[in-house]
Amino acid sequence: MAHAQRIEPRPQTPSPESAALISNRLPDDLQSEQVERVALLFVVGGGLWAIGLALDGLIVPTAFHIPRTQAAVVIELLAVLISALLVVYVRHSNCSPQRKNDVGLGYMIFSAFGVAMINIWSTQAMQLSLGRVSWITVVILVSSMILVATPMKMLAAALVAASMDPLAVWIGHLRGFPVSSVMATFIMCIPNYSCAVIAVLPSRVLRRLGHKLREAREMGSYRLVELLGHGGMGEVWRAEHRLLARGAAIKLVRPEVLGASNEAEVKLALRRFEREAQATAALSSPHTIGLFDFGTTSEGAFYYVMELLAGRDLESFVKEFGPLPAERVVFLLRQVCHSLADAHARGFVHRDIKPANIYVCRMGLEYDFIKVLDFGLVKFRDGSVAQTLVSGDHPTTGTPAYMAPEIILGADVDRRADVYALGCVAYFLLTGHLVFEADTSIKMLVQHVQAQPMAPSTRTELPIPRELDELVLSCLEKDPDKRPQDAANLYRLACGCKSCDQWTSESAQAWWEQHLPELTGPLTAGAPLTERHANTAVGIS
Repeated sequence: MAHAQRIEPRPQTPSPESAALISNRLPDDLQSEQVERVALLFVVGGGLWAIGLALDGLIVPTAFHIPRTQAAVVIELLAVLISALLVVYVRHSNCSPQRKNDVGLGYMIFSAFGVAMINIWSTQAMQLSLGRVSWITVVILVSSMILVATPMKMLAAALVAASMDPLAVWIGHLRGFPVSSVMATFIMCIPNYSCAVIAVLPSRVLRRLGHKLREAREMGSYRLVELLGHGGMGEVWRAEHRLLARGAAIKLVRPEVLGASNEAEVKLALRRFEREAQATAALSSPHTIGLFDFGTTSEGAFYYVMELLAGRDLESFVKEFGPLPAERVVFLLRQVCHSLADAHARGFVHRDIKPANIYVCRMGLEYDFIKVLDFGLVKFRDGSVAQTLVSGDHPTTGTPAYMAPEIILGADVDRRADVYALGCVAYFLLTGHLVFEADTSIKMLVQHVQAQPMAPSTRTELPIPRELDELVLSCLEKDPDKRPQDAANLYRLACGCKSCDQWTSESAQAWWEQHLPELTGPLTAGAPLTERHANTAVGIS
């Protein structure tokens, strides 16, 4: 028997190389959110330019009888049009978020140039140049608080924007306008350059927050990329290895979810969590979810790193495609038994077998490949239970629809409880219905203890061979002694169902090509899967 390899939590301090990478690049989701803020900048800027257009083109000339400044109207109209085009560009272009953010910096410079040219073409503005602060200061400050850029890039763009007033004065001088002296122009532009320097501060703060966010998302050698699902017990993320071209799924559970209220309880929860990781790592069946890593974050959250699967859990699979033919159910059942037989041989009992914890997926060139997930309620040889995902005072463990009578009654639980749950799973796959259906969990539990189940063949229009009917009902016996005694025994019985041998790997591939064609194409190393097709239902409900 192979020995379980102890998995030690990895340190959370990033290497100097990764720290340099963190400091130079924001997390992807923060950059994506930034795109919306850039679009907002264009909308606000366009609105302000439209107000200026209305004032200079209509209200001021009419109300105050001041001649219309044609140049100002042209600049403002052009600015409104460019703002509208940039909104469309940001929302519909396929360019990277960083490229769109750079366009935002260019928009800041453009707006500053427009303000400066209006200043130089307005005689009144030039006469008051020494007593007024240029609107360019507002452009710089507002842009710096919205846009996320490296401090050096923000400083460079802000200095260019601040220099638009001196540039406009020089242009005005060339055109023969009455302009201020060099010293007066310098004094006038001091607020501009002061704001350009100040603009670096928001940039540094945002970059530092991005650094800390990315660092907080480092799980050992993995980095969180995309949230795949969440529930009352935690979250599941798609992750990437920092060095290898390998995707992974990370189950993240925070201590408070486990009922840990103090440091001692946190340590106890961590030990339980570690035992779950060791239990999963000890298993060698190809139909058991692969565990890559385990550890804790600096905030005390626990995490597993597991293989990323492409497919569906059996619960959503049946809800989407309906009950399965008998031969396909047997094909899947044999694989589940293979995983549990390995666990039973090592003295483990899963205790939470249900369709949501069984995944049917594509693995390389194989289809309808089963992976059994979530050994979080596994029972060990010594009888102890690693109740990682439930509080210690919980009266029962498992899911009511798939719970063996002995678990409900508080009797001793062994591998035969998994056999009962497998019977419930097979029943669901064959009929699309639960063995017992009730409007409350208590009523359902009572039926598992007292009521006799109907044969699967009586609850579906699909043909079910008699030998499979009898096999499922034998798993659902109230008395554990009358059931198959472990998953290995059930595996042999399932292999003996010769009337259900028609489903093959070729049949599975043909079905997937028809119903899930997006998962049957060529596989690209390191290519991320979408949330719809890359899930790991690993005990987050």
